[in-house]
Amino acid sequence: MDNQPDPRDDASRSTASAAPKPALKLRTRIGLLICGLGVFALGALIWDGLKNEPSVRNALLGGCMAALATALGTLPVLLAQRPSERTRDTLFGFGAGVMLAACAFSLVIPALDAARASNIFGGSAWAAGGVVGTSILLGGMALLVMDRLLPHEHFIKGREGASAQQLRRTWLFVFAIILHNLPEGLAIGVGYAGNEGMRANALAIGISIQDVPEGFVVAAALLAVGYSRGFSVLLGIASGLVEPLGAVAGAAIIGSSALLLPWGLGFAAGAMLFVISHEIIPESHRKGHEFFATTGLMVGFVLMMVLDTALG
Repeated sequence: MDNQPDPRDDASRSTASAAPKPALKLRTRIGLLICGLGVFALGALIWDGLKNEPSVRNALLGGCMAALATALGTLPVLLAQRPSERTRDTLFGFGAGVMLAACAFSLVIPALDAARASNIFGGSAWAAGGVVGTSILLGGMALLVMDRLLPHEHFIKGREGASAQQLRRTWLFVFAIILHNLPEGLAIGVGYAGNEGMRANALAIGISIQDVPEGFVVAAALLAVGYSRGFSVLLGIASGLVEPLGAVAGAAIIGSSALLLPWGLGFAAGAMLFVISHEIIPESHRKGHEFFATTGLMVGFVLMMVLDTALG
């Protein structure tokens, strides 16, 4: 009997082992708070430094609006049932329509006007068309190279890119989302660098509108392939954070020289056209819902056209 363990010893040992956990949680919270304050302070410094760069500041705001729209779009996934494939394809088509109209009215047409105004090769219509056409092809080629080199996984087509088998599936989805959202952020930044305020605002609003269903589709697609609701929403929210970065980069680079403006606008249009044709439309047509996807595309195109012409 004397050799039997005392239950009170087990209780004391379990209590002692559990004691450090609250302290660990407290340290974690303090660390997160410090990181949050650091990010806030860094953001305040960047914002203060952008006072003399209105186009970059506005691009940052436009990119943040698009990121917020993506985040808002993911929230219904926490409560709603998984959307039907037909709904997903309709939303894909709507996003493609918005992006097509944004390419035409907010990027290509201003790029042609900027090329003629800059008197490149004499400022003729042929020269302007050649410059913008070349820049569009360069933008598409850049995304094609990224698509070939960067491993990623489509929601329907599966894995693509080099050495995809060496990466976890989650990161393949992340890379695919980056490929999708980076041209949108770039377009917002270039739009603010090259357009007057109302037209640039129309472009940012249009991209933000299509980012709401896009965020929902991204989170729902992640949920459909087996991820938890919380993780799907968090990854969907994170997918929009690349847009402010792309917007600031686009505005900063293109705003440094007026000669770069038509090239930048065309490049952003080409990158978006590549995403539309290579990613969005094929995804929306693979399950036999072409009618609904095409209807969504036309509605999105008309909505963005009205926004651009009314606000521009």
